[in-house]
Amino acid sequence: MAEAKTKPTGVEPEDFIAAVEPERKREEARELDALFRKVTGEAPQMWGPSIIGYGVYETTYASGRDVAWMRAGFSPRKAKHSLYLMGGYCDEEAGERRDALLDKLGKYKTGKSCLYINKLADVDMDVLEQLIRNDWEAMARTYPD
Repeated sequence: MAEAKTKPTGVEPEDFIAAVEPERKREEARELDALFRKVTGEAPQMWGPSIIGYGVYETTYASGRDVAWMRAGFSPRKAKHSLYLMGGYCDEEAGERRDALLDKLGKYKTGKSCLYINKLADVDMDVLEQLIRNDWEAMARTYPD
């Protein structure tokens, strides 16, 4: 398997979160960690210097490159939280549910497989939990253990 640039590290996620600045981002990172743990049932691990990931799956890109990556995760960035939710892009049904849930979420932006949230007060946390669960279940269907 080719070496990925972003891979698990030995850093404890709790230590990383404890150093997040400013304090509001740190508290929100703790809240996101608790939510991801609740939904996934997984203990987190650090991926690279700033991504907290839950679970692992292996896949092969169209190029033939084999990679291991987290099933879900987030990074408490300075400007906004980046949530990594791939399931809605791997599973058409989950993608449709994701789109319906995004309509109810609140204030956010999206990237390819990222959901960007400035602050947790901007979103409905129950809807966010449903989004994470929807994507986690889609990843389990697409990439079973």
